[in-house]
Amino acid sequence: MAPSRAQRSSRSSRARRARPRQRSAFAALVIAVAGILLPGTAYLVARRIRLGVTLIAASLVLYGAAAYLALRKRDAVISWALNPSLLLWMIAALGAIALAWIVVLVTSYKMLRPLTVGPVPRLLGSLVIGVVCFAMTVGTASGAQTLMAQRSLVKKVFADPESKSVTRPTVSANKNLWDQLPRLNVLLLGADDGDGRKGTRTDSVMVASIDTKTGNTSLISLTRNFMRMPFPADSPLHKIYPTGFWDPSIDPSKEQSEFYLDAMYRNIPKLHPGILGPSDNEGADILKVSVGEALGLKIHYYVQVDLAGFAQLVEALGGITVNINYPVPVGGSDDDNVPPSRYLQPGPNKHLMGTDALWFARGRYRVPTADLARQARQRCAVKALVERATPQNVLTNFEAVAAAGEKLVRTDIPQKLLGDFVTLGERVKTAKIANIDLDKKKNFPNGRDPNYAGMREIVAKALSPKATTPRRTTTTRPSTATQPKPTTQSKPTTKPDDGDLSSACAYKPGPPG
Repeated sequence: MAPSRAQRSSRSSRARRARPRQRSAFAALVIAVAGILLPGTAYLVARRIRLGVTLIAASLVLYGAAAYLALRKRDAVISWALNPSLLLWMIAALGAIALAWIVVLVTSYKMLRPLTVGPVPRLLGSLVIGVVCFAMTVGTASGAQTLMAQRSLVKKVFADPESKSVTRPTVSANKNLWDQLPRLNVLLLGADDGDGRKGTRTDSVMVASIDTKTGNTSLISLTRNFMRMPFPADSPLHKIYPTGFWDPSIDPSKEQSEFYLDAMYRNIPKLHPGILGPSDNEGADILKVSVGEALGLKIHYYVQVDLAGFAQLVEALGGITVNINYPVPVGGSDDDNVPPSRYLQPGPNKHLMGTDALWFARGRYRVPTADLARQARQRCAVKALVERATPQNVLTNFEAVAAAGEKLVRTDIPQKLLGDFVTLGERVKTAKIANIDLDKKKNFPNGRDPNYAGMREIVAKALSPKATTPRRTTTTRPSTATQPKPTTQSKPTTKPDDGDLSSACAYKPGPPG
């Protein structure tokens, strides 16, 4: 009686196991470990042809898919990596692939190892396989931890679908984002709730206006002591402050610190809660509306950075490199006549870590033209931070960067748009970063009564050189009887200084201004 197929298969299997394994224990170990690169090759050597071919084919498919996604679908991959739900699936897939790889490694060595090997080679081989498996486990755990940090950062910092903002633009998911927003205006807020302050003040207020096709970026800094900040005519705040944010009952020649630009974030939500409608950050929404009106721009999103935590981000990135042209005070208070503890000394290409980088951006004790000088250094700090945040540097220090970002950054940029913003960020890194000078001498010799119409004209000309008609002023000005006398200028000009920040931030020793 002829043997059945099962019997033939069993005899064939026993025959394979009966054949002596001619290779050494060392050779078996090398083949098994090398087989990690292309799982299944060790199975072929062990004459498990069908299983080996299946594993090799599956491995080649995975490698090919990874290469295709990296080379042809990079934007899609970035979007997936910024989606909290998909990140969980990526973590699960990473664990499953690592487990499969370990199983292949262990079974490959078991099939290749000589049957008559002595106890010492057997022990050493098992030890090497165990070390390799441990290394693969550690690598997988590290990758999973990075993905979890990424997920936590996205969920905690960026706006989820349930977030509330009345000032965010409405964009269509079916159209290219940058076709809808050819120029993106982002409000950058440096928030400070330091010692002696009740609540948060935004000591640093800057607008980044970005050409989304080229990445060219213009930075516009506003001085913290601006009064009479305007509101659009259709805003409910315009009805309350028709001549801007100030108190007309007080002598207009006097400073009103509680009506400064840096006090709006804290004071207006306290005085008029919910006036703009539902919001996750009323102060930021109010500033978006008012700063946009002051500059003649539609502010699309905001990014708020805690100045006290700025140092942590710089530390996470390994520091920034800037040129210091004059001694910059570390600490100190003009109001209390408290001198700084030390100074950052002048020099080219100074590498600053967290605390020093923070004071480079903030120091103002007895610095000539203190606010303008600080604004200039802040723009240079932003430029240095952009240059430092290379993909390699961010990935190398990702967990520290993510931990810092969770603590110090707030924004209303939606999670679903992060892929588009990452792509835009890469354009910005290689494009021109310039400054738009709002002309202090002409438009704000002091902060009590800035000429916002003049500023709007400067911004319009800088961003749209062909445009000549400035945006109409919507804030009603008080009568001239209550106005401080304007500063006389011999040759007023609205020509902006929109030079590249590479020149503005170069090493040119000397006092500011």
